[in-house]
Amino acid sequence: MRIGIGYDIHALAKGRKLLLGGVSIPHSHGLLGHSDGDVLLHAIVDAVFGALGEGDLGDHFSDKDPRWKGADSRMFVKEALLCLKKRKLAVAHIDSVIIAEAPKLGKYKEAIKKSVASAFGLPLSSVGVKAKTNEGFDAIGRGEAIACQAVVSLKKGK
Repeated sequence: MRIGIGYDIHALAKGRKLLLGGVSIPHSHGLLGHSDGDVLLHAIVDAVFGALGEGDLGDHFSDKDPRWKGADSRMFVKEALLCLKKRKLAVAHIDSVIIAEAPKLGKYKEAIKKSVASAFGLPLSSVGVKAKTNEGFDAIGRGEAIACQAVVSLKKGK
């Protein structure tokens, strides 16, 4: 069995769309990033590469590379899945934590979970999505950023 952990954080900025797990969340600010800034998908893909022992998200999708400017983070998922397939591995389970002071994410967690499960070809029971605040501490607590942590376990694939 292989297990990987991933992490990402992005600043919130006006004029950007807020995407979490491929789901558009209504909010006054979105996540700043070279790509679409989807911190949840970034953390999950980071965990996949960690479980493979193949570096991190930035090693595969550099923010210096113009190909990824404004990219849909689901492209990163597809590339990670191709890496898994080449190694005859597959994702068994994903667990994640979104850390955001605002917006409140409770009513969006199920849609985010469904989107992540679909992107990775998993049943809903193999995906965990939790939302926490930072209780007012640091940039996240001040509403300046959103962070995500993810753990991925891999299994033998086809």
